[in-house]
Amino acid sequence: MKSAVCTLFGGRYHHYGLGALANSLFAHGFRGTIFAGYDGPLPPWAKNVRADDGYFDFEVADGLDIRFIPLQPQVHFSNYKPDFLLNVWNKHCPQAETLFYFDPDITIKCRWKFFEEWVEAGIAICHDVNNSMPDNHPIRYAWRKLLTPQGLLFRTSFDDYFNAGFIGVSSKNNSFLKLWRDTQILIQKLGADLQGIRTGDRTLPFAFRDQDALNIACMVTEHDVSPVGQNGMDFQHGGGGYVMSHAVGILKPWNKRFLQMALLHANPPSGADKEFFLNATSPVRLYPSIVLSYKRLVLLAASCLGRFMHRG
Repeated sequence: MKSAVCTLFGGRYHHYGLGALANSLFAHGFRGTIFAGYDGPLPPWAKNVRADDGYFDFEVADGLDIRFIPLQPQVHFSNYKPDFLLNVWNKHCPQAETLFYFDPDITIKCRWKFFEEWVEAGIAICHDVNNSMPDNHPIRYAWRKLLTPQGLLFRTSFDDYFNAGFIGVSSKNNSFLKLWRDTQILIQKLGADLQGIRTGDRTLPFAFRDQDALNIACMVTEHDVSPVGQNGMDFQHGGGGYVMSHAVGILKPWNKRFLQMALLHANPPSGADKEFFLNATSPVRLYPSIVLSYKRLVLLAASCLGRFMHRG
């Protein structure tokens, strides 16, 4: 099966995450091209890129390439995901049978073939950290009230809320991406500011623009949706995630002060933190060997300290 992977990153902030994502994909069997839309400088580890028709190709390893596509969208990158996926599929890989999007703060933990098997069941998607949103939740009621007059037909009921950091779509279901994009356009007409990612007030119907539009599209689509629970992104309490690790939140593994967090807040490194450093070496080397050794030692110390203080 010919598959392609997409991601979006801005400036230097996420180039560490992109490198770890690429390493995890390669380690678990993905071979092909990662299409990376970006705004800002190229990652410092992307050496000897080849310029071609407005983009840059970088050979990561034998069988794995990254195509860097410069972007300056008029909306926040999080709200540009369906547009980017459609552009990649139409312009860069029209022959792809499946297309996957990963946020650049995700690493994968399972065999790559699982993802290709997953999309055979429908739109591949994962539960969010705050995943409970029953079918008659007031936010869903507001979506139906506001968007039914705009022409949306709500076909499916869900009790769970999905995260927009990952999606997998097969070629037979790729019209879902247009539906997601069109839903964003509709909520923009109703007042949602797509230049921002969230409002901070979850009582508003479109507080999280990309995720709300994605969840609405899941309720409207005629295609099957195949959700995995919180263990799909390592969100569940107590560990046990087996598909991906998603380092959500403002602080990312590459800029956390692990010892300080453990000492002051009894907060040990997360599973996503550990997965990032497991994938920081090859084929993309994110740190010099001595720096990586030090960071892994700090991570280990913070893990032990955080557990001890939490129990105390």
